[in-house]
This record gives sequence, C-alpha cells and structure tokens, in this order.
Amino acid sequence: MQSVPDLQNSMYKVVDGDPCVRLLNLSGEIGCSNPGRDKVVAPVIRFTDANPLSHSSAILLSPDEIQNFFIRVANDSSFARNVGGVLVESGAEFQNVLKGFSPAHKFPQAEFSPYKNTNYAWNPIGSGIMWKPYNFPVFLLSESSKKTIQEVAQENLKKKRSYTTVVAEFDLVMQGSVWSSLPPINTSSSVQGKPIILTVASMDSASFFRDKSLGADSPISGLIALLAAVDALSRVEALDDLNKQLVFLVLTGEAWGYLGSRRFLLELDLQSDAVKGLNNSLFEMIVEVGSIGKGFNEGVNSFYAHTAGDSSATNKTLDALKLAQGSLKSGNITISSATASNPGIPPSSLMAFLNKNSLTSGVVLEDFDTVFSNKFYHSHLDDLSNINSSSVAAAASLLARTLYILATDAKDQGISALASVNVNVSLVEQLMSCLLDCEPGLSCELVKSYIAPSTTCPSHYVGVILDEPSSTPSLEYISDVSRFVWNFLADKTSILKGNTTSRCSEDCSNNGGVCTRAEVDGKGICVVSTTRYVPAYSTRLNLQSGTWIVLPPNSSDTMGKLDPVWTESNWNAIGLRVYAVQTAAYDRLVLLGGIAVTASAYVAIIVTKAFVSKILKQD
Repeated sequence: MQSVPDLQNSMYKVVDGDPCVRLLNLSGEIGCSNPGRDKVVAPVIRFTDANPLSHSSAILLSPDEIQNFFIRVANDSSFARNVGGVLVESGAEFQNVLKGFSPAHKFPQAEFSPYKNTNYAWNPIGSGIMWKPYNFPVFLLSESSKKTIQEVAQENLKKKRSYTTVVAEFDLVMQGSVWSSLPPINTSSSVQGKPIILTVASMDSASFFRDKSLGADSPISGLIALLAAVDALSRVEALDDLNKQLVFLVLTGEAWGYLGSRRFLLELDLQSDAVKGLNNSLFEMIVEVGSIGKGFNEGVNSFYAHTAGDSSATNKTLDALKLAQGSLKSGNITISSATASNPGIPPSSLMAFLNKNSLTSGVVLEDFDTVFSNKFYHSHLDDLSNINSSSVAAAASLLARTLYILATDAKDQGISALASVNVNVSLVEQLMSCLLDCEPGLSCELVKSYIAPSTTCPSHYVGVILDEPSSTPSLEYISDVSRFVWNFLADKTSILKGNTTSRCSEDCSNNGGVCTRAEVDGKGICVVSTTRYVPAYSTRLNLQSGTWIVLPPNSSDTMGKLDPVWTESNWNAIGLRVYAVQTAAYDRLVLLGGIAVTASAYVAIIVTKAFVSKILKQD
C-alpha cells in the first residue's frame, strides 16, 4: 500500500446495487428509507440464520425468501425492530425455480377500475409489498456484488463466537408521453378530420427497486410491438388515401394512477398545444397493446382481445383481428375473445378512457385470458429472459394488419393488399436488446442513430418532472427512452422520410415540421410529422409562479378524486459498503484491559516512588 486511498480500498468494499426508495403522496408514503438521518451499520446475516434476531442486523435474502421475510416483518414486531437493512440477491437462475414474485396488488390500481368487482385477482401472486412503507433500507445486489455479500454472511456465521464481524453500511413526479399520427395531420386545416383509430401502449413500469423497473412483458413488450407495427405501416403506399386517421399514443406514468392517460384526456379537454390536431369526439376505436411477450407456448402464439363496449366499432375490430390472423397464413398465431365471465377489461390505460366516457369502444390485446401470464408483474425479475421475441413479432404483425384493415374501412380486404404490411423481425429483436438489456442497451446502433443516450442500462421507471410542463420541453429533462420513442415515431410517420436532406433551422416548425436526430450530429433533419410530447403528471397539480399547487378534488373527475399525487422524497447519494469491525464485547474487553493496565501502572508508580524515596533516605 502506497497511499491512504489504497488503505481505504483494502478496508472497505463498495457494493453495487439498486435501492428501494421512499415515495410520497397525499395520504402517506411507500418504499424504504433509513430510520433516521444517520447511516445504518449492521452485521450481515442470512435470513435462515436470523431466528431469533436479537440485535440490529442486515438480512441477506434470496429471491424465494422475499415473500416470507416481509410477511414476518408485518407479523413480528420484535423481529422488525431489529432489521437494520435488507440485501436481496439477484440472478437469472432464480426465475426458473420461483413460482412467481410480484410486489404489486392482486388487482393493480383497482381503485381506478370502471367496474365494481375490484376483488377480482388479475394478478393472483401479487403481494402488494411495494405499496407499503419500511423504515429500513433495502438493496438489490448486482450480480458482481452478490458473491461478496454471500462470503461476508458465511464469514460472520463462522465467527459467531469471535470478536470481529463484517457489517454493511447503508447511506441513503413525472415525465412525458408521446403521440404521433400516420400520415401527419394538417393542424391548420378547418376541414373536419377523419375518424381516428387510436393505438395505445405504455413505456413505464414499476418495481420494488426503482432503477430495476424493466417491465419486459408488462408493458414494454406492447411498446415494442407498437413501434414495429408503425414501422411496417410506414412502408405502405398511399397512406393519404386511408379512410381513417391512425394515431399512436405512447404513455408514461401509467403505473402510478394512470397519470399519462388522464393528463392526455385533460389536455384534450383544454385543447392545449400538446394535442393540437386531435379531437376526442373523432375517436372511433381505441386499440391498446398490453402484455404480449409471453404469448408463445408449445409452438403457438396465442393472444386475447379484451373488449369494452358492445358497439359496431368493437365488433369491426374483432373481425379485423380475425382477418389479420388469417392473412398471416400461419397456424402458429391465434386470436380469441377473452372469457365473457371476466369482470371487465384487465388493468390498462383504457380504464382512464372508460372512466372519462363509459361509451368508449376499445380493445386491449394481451397474452392472457383470465389472469396475468406474467408471474413477475412489476418485479425486477420481469426482464428480457421473461419474454419471447416470436410472441412480440407475432403480436406486432397482428396489430399492423388489423390497423390497416380498420383504416381502409374495408370488410373484405384482399390477401394481396395485406401482404404488403410486414413486420421487420430484426427490428423487433433490436428493440428488445436496446430497451431491455444492458448489452448493448441504449448504446445500441438503433438508439444512437436517433439520440445521444445519457446511460447504457435502460430503466422504465417514470422519473420526476423537473421542468415547466410543455409540448416542447427541454430535452435535458426528458428521459432517454421518451426521446428515442419521439424521434423514432417522428421519423417513421413523416411524409418526407427518406427523400430529403433538409437540415433543421429556426423555421423547421413551420408547416408542421419537426427536427429529428438533432442530438446525433447537432444539426438534425427537418421533416413533416405530427409528433408531440404530452406532459404526464397529476391532473390535480398546477404550476403557479414556479410552485406546484395541489388543486382540490373535482367532483366531475372520478379518477382525479382518487389521485394520490405522487412525488419522490429527497435523498443524498445512496451507497452500500461492507467492512470488518470489532464486536461490542471485544471493545468492552479492551476497555477493561486498558483500565487494568492503567491501574497497574498507577500502583507500580506509587510503589516505585515509595521504594526510591526509601533508598534516598538511607543514603
């Protein structure tokens, strides 16, 4: 060792991980935090060795122990008092042995349901633990740190009767949605617009661990299918001749009280610049793409259409889905209507539209019938390994052809016409690796061709709103995923795509122009596209003179009255490290030894002094 930093590095091991954080709302709080302002320092032990738990300890959990641990915390107050912190092991190997783990409720966001049967269990394995407050820190260990902590716990077990132990030291709202139209809408025209087919997907998820909110099946598989379908439809000729207007809406904040969809509907009522060109009275049909990543089973991709409203538009959509399935000439893709005994549509953005207008016609495309097929809903384990690319590509193909049939308004669309609508399977696989993995993650060539990402590993946590809400927000305050989705949709839905080299200038926004790929080379390309950001935050919040004001409940806004109004708490840098310390018993022993040595020295001094004095007197 040649320096103090070298000594520190040898003494302290910094542990990588993702924390559970504290979130606040009008009625309380959820998530995790230190019990006070001081750091938590506690010895590391395994959950299986914590019986009884007689002193403050950092508990090491395997994923299959999480459920039992939090049940014990809820039911055993003496145990909960001595939990200093929690460390959760990660690893793909657990996904194959776990029956399931979902920290969400059995009926996620049931309070916003448009129907009364809110006791229905769409998510049977849901525990609801992520919606409760905990006065101790919880960390999900990275794969590289897991072995370090396992060795520490094992070392502490061996040293149970020794004078040293190894301790852990813990140191411890929203973004924007995007909508786009194909072809672009002439917002300056006074002519009555075409009926609108609105296709919806979500791009945010939730998890007990904020930065591990991948949501591969729920809902990112649906987002990828929508993007792939837009790409397929963008290559179809004569889009201006479509009888219906196709509009694509990618929402964020849906995991937190359907913030994105409720704000979108309010902006429509206000006719703000964020939704200029849209008229909700023209919405003929809403097609939502939900969880479709687990539809593949025994060689067959099976999907289910959950419907709202027994209207001609709904029936047309079901017929279009069947016709699209037949046109794919593949026996491994099936589409069925969801079981009629279901209480209604599953948890989805369509609920917000139904609460706004109960006569709304809509279809939610899912990979399940009566209960979620995703056994890791809103869990850190809902990652890339939890979905199948074949299922996503099949859903994208089904969606693209269904939308084409609906937009052409033809009952018997020829197979030859539908044959031109083909999904790029390679694009689906690219999107999956870009949006759901760290390698290559957001540094993949596809993403980097549109934006300059600020990070590599994707996270679909919604984040917080940091700037004044606007349809033209400062890009520094928009997440990488939102900016990528905006640029991708603006590119694919533009009428000048591929035949222009027009660089962006100050007048690009004239005549419906938007500037795409500006982050890549600092210049960008000016194209004609109706692609907009829509702020996604609570409908009960209003920004006045730089201060957020919570508005009183509006009796006409059913969902607004239930809105908890989420925000993040403030925290310093969150960190975790382990190091060896002496036990209290050893410290007391050292203290007693020190006192004994001091007393002995004092006695020795007195005796020596007396002896020396006696000798001197004799002389």
